[in-house]
Amino acid sequence: MMQLLRWVTYMIGLVIFSYGITIALKMQYLGVHPWDVLNVALYEKVGLSIGSWAIIISILLIFVTLILDKSYVKLGTFINAILVGAFVDLFLWIDFLPQASQTWTDYIVIIIGIVTMGFGGGLYNSAQIGAGPRDGFMLAIAEKLSKSVGLIRIIVESLMLLIGLVLGGPVFIFTFIFTFIQSPVFAFTFNRFKSVFNLIERKLQEKQYSKLSA
Repeated sequence: MMQLLRWVTYMIGLVIFSYGITIALKMQYLGVHPWDVLNVALYEKVGLSIGSWAIIISILLIFVTLILDKSYVKLGTFINAILVGAFVDLFLWIDFLPQASQTWTDYIVIIIGIVTMGFGGGLYNSAQIGAGPRDGFMLAIAEKLSKSVGLIRIIVESLMLLIGLVLGGPVFIFTFIFTFIQSPVFAFTFNRFKSVFNLIERKLQEKQYSKLSA
């Protein structure tokens, strides 16, 4: 039962996370996350779709992570790599999201998108099914180099941002403040739902123990 609950939470989190990405992409003239700057740039330069590039890059990151430290790659990591890109393309194809109006309301919409990403990311990570491809990649590098994850994240995301910028990706103010909005929401959601999982698990163990003792 506990494992089923974790998987359901994980899948719901992935959908919400992908939905948040798509909302932000609709307001991309205000700037998007550094990884999405690269995905959009590759889409505009080469073709395919934004989601397809997210999948391709995620698979490449998983391959490198497997070489560095395969302990960071689990079943959920592969599912994340495929489904996030697929959901983003699906939401863009359905096209029921708010369109950029070039007015102040776009700022509210993109903030909603970033908050949604933070909530979805915290939710699916709290299920502890497996780290996302990007997170696993950065954790593996940090461990190999004996550096802090925060430092590695800054370096890697700055590099992705630079590549995306050179290729013509959408870089603007929200590209630089993305993390300051998303990270606190992610941390709050992750800690809250992880506590809920721990509580449920403890209650189930106590219930099982009481049955065995009866």
